[in-house]
Amino acid sequence: MPIYEYACQNCGHEFEALVRSDTVPVCPDCQSTELEKRLSVFATTTSEAALIPSSPCASCPNAGAGPGGCGMN
Repeated sequence: MPIYEYACQNCGHEFEALVRSDTVPVCPDCQSTELEKRLSVFATTTSEAALIPSSPCASCPNAGAGPGGCGMN
């Protein structure tokens, strides 16, 4: 079951809910089904720099060989 984030259009309450494909979520505060699905963002514990992949040529022993010196180019 996926977890979705919703904002109730009736009372403004924002919440997360586990939702099966055959169920309709309701606001836990006012029981309304007039909900707006929100874009979920994933939390991470690593730094932003760790998420950026380094160049494959950075550790290549032929990086300074010029054009044709590496099979990646």
